[in-house]
Amino acid sequence: MKHIIAAGLIGAGVASGAWAQSTVTLYGSLDAGVAYISNSGGHAKWMEEQGNMQPDRWGIRAVEDLGGGLKSIVQLENGFYTNTGTFAKAGVEWNRQAFVGLSSDQFGTLTLGHQTPFSFDYLGPLSTAYQAASWYAMHPGNIDELADTGVVPYDNSVKFTSANYHGLTFGAMMGLGNTTNFSTGKSDGFGVSYANGPFTAAATYSNEHNRTVSVSTLGLATFQNQPAATYTADKVENMGAGVSYTIGNVVTHALYTRVKLESNGMSNLFQSYDAGATWKMVPDNWISGGAATTTFAGARYTQFEIGDIYLLSKMTQVYVNALYERASSGANAALFTAGVSSNRNQVALLAGIHHSF
Repeated sequence: MKHIIAAGLIGAGVASGAWAQSTVTLYGSLDAGVAYISNSGGHAKWMEEQGNMQPDRWGIRAVEDLGGGLKSIVQLENGFYTNTGTFAKAGVEWNRQAFVGLSSDQFGTLTLGHQTPFSFDYLGPLSTAYQAASWYAMHPGNIDELADTGVVPYDNSVKFTSANYHGLTFGAMMGLGNTTNFSTGKSDGFGVSYANGPFTAAATYSNEHNRTVSVSTLGLATFQNQPAATYTADKVENMGAGVSYTIGNVVTHALYTRVKLESNGMSNLFQSYDAGATWKMVPDNWISGGAATTTFAGARYTQFEIGDIYLLSKMTQVYVNALYERASSGANAALFTAGVSSNRNQVALLAGIHHSF
């Protein structure tokens, strides 16, 4: 449960008339369980997994009502690992979000700081990984940036998201490289989303420069004449579109993403097709499943997932997931963050508990 604390309780010296107009919200998510990976580096392994259903995180949101439908807003969010207590990105405390801005009921929200791109905001919720609640079902390498990992958010960014106009929202953002060369490290992104009753659709586009991309999680040693472990793209063109439709107690979804990576005069295309459904068979028990097929660097990765989520309460759930991936064209299977298999097949079985507050 979110705890709302009057900002005046922690802001000594603030005029008493402002106390009732300001709030601070503490929130978080912890997730842990047990996983079996059939092949990771040539061997099966049992492990304690974390952040599967939702990434482990905690954060602070602050809102001050300035009157006339205008508010000042602040958000700080840290990602961490429940099983070890360490930061998700070493040495970076607010590694998921850190921004400040103004929000207008009439026009929208303008924020500045360390922020997620529209691929995460608008397309992520239309993926099987999100709908079936399994981190391991993210597309290979998270190259399409549907998950908020340490290399996904834009640093030094300015972001505008419109108000909701009869179900339509849209936005634009720019991340600055903070160098004397304006194009170095600069990223631009755009997104649009529409939701009306049972139907939701979204599309995004971004053009990013000098971005680190996690191609090494696919087992590549080198990529575009760079060491895969430190690969940085000169340019990343990332686009995608997805839809969701609810029929009774079944939520269906479909998603397409396309990413072009360029460096050293070379380019490679990443494309992923994703579809699935969630059946809310009873209010407190959901069965979800889906499939995705991805082509990248001459290889294809096809994965399937099915899971069962049982709601013990609005904030606590238990779950089981089963995932399978098969690679082709000489590639080895590599479910996201599960480690690289020594052959073309990989299975992951998971069970755990998630709690949010």
